[in-house]
Amino acid sequence: MVLTTEPELEPDGVLVVDKPGGATSHDVVAQARRIFSTRAVGHAGTLDPMATGVLLLLFGEATKLSGFLTRDRKRYRATIAFGRATDSLDADGQTTEESAVLPEQLADSAVAHALDLERARLEQVPPAVSAIKVDGVRAYAIARAGHVPVLTPRSVQVSELQLISSGEQRLTVEVEASKGYYVRALARDIGATLGLPAHLCQLRRIASGGFVLSDAYAWPASPDTPLLSTAEAARRALPAAVLADTGERRARLGQRLAASDFLRLAQASILDTCGWFTIGGQLVALGHERDAGDFRVVRGILGKGA
Repeated sequence: MVLTTEPELEPDGVLVVDKPGGATSHDVVAQARRIFSTRAVGHAGTLDPMATGVLLLLFGEATKLSGFLTRDRKRYRATIAFGRATDSLDADGQTTEESAVLPEQLADSAVAHALDLERARLEQVPPAVSAIKVDGVRAYAIARAGHVPVLTPRSVQVSELQLISSGEQRLTVEVEASKGYYVRALARDIGATLGLPAHLCQLRRIASGGFVLSDAYAWPASPDTPLLSTAEAARRALPAAVLADTGERRARLGQRLAASDFLRLAQASILDTCGWFTIGGQLVALGHERDAGDFRVVRGILGKGA
């Protein structure tokens, strides 16, 4: 008699980890591939090596959510140190400027004014040491070659900025901001307003969209660490619609749907990507309303992604 064994299922879903300091997001992904014995791993929302906190690891079908999870607002606790500026704008960089810090420069009124300006910010110049491309070359590569990359301001939005503590020539703040916002640049710009060189000396991401530190596992994780299902991750990140039987069949075939193919439409605008679920909660597809009453599949989700 020949005995056969069932093939092991590839991991599928989202693992929220508490990234340790000193590791890049790419390092964590590489470790996850070894731990979970799969190549189908990605991440949503890069963290600098110095930073710790919420990092989303995406397995299997959940990798299809990457673009939607990275666009979510993120919340950080950051500590800014004054009196020293660095080329990377954080504690890992080379010193570019130093100066004494006078007590009046960090007076309550001066700090409050600097924070108000940052709350009103609509554009931000990214750090020179960043992964943004300038004429096809990464800005950090240009900077490391001894040149100053010319980076254009990017549209950003600060939804919340709170002062947590101050003292010893440091400020600790919590900031929630849009995709594309650099907390390292926050340190640079607050320092400039106060007339002081500054750098980011601590950074911890405490939330990424609907995922928070209480969801996170210490890293490295064990191979049996439970994953959040792809369906649950989609519910946290996207508006949800419920398909009728006809809608489920059409969606699985990649066909166009009408409003009658849904039991409940998502609360979303035209072209907003939504999660399309069965009445039992299985995620069938990501889709949007392309024109009024005309619904299209954006990405199909295999059954194991539910």
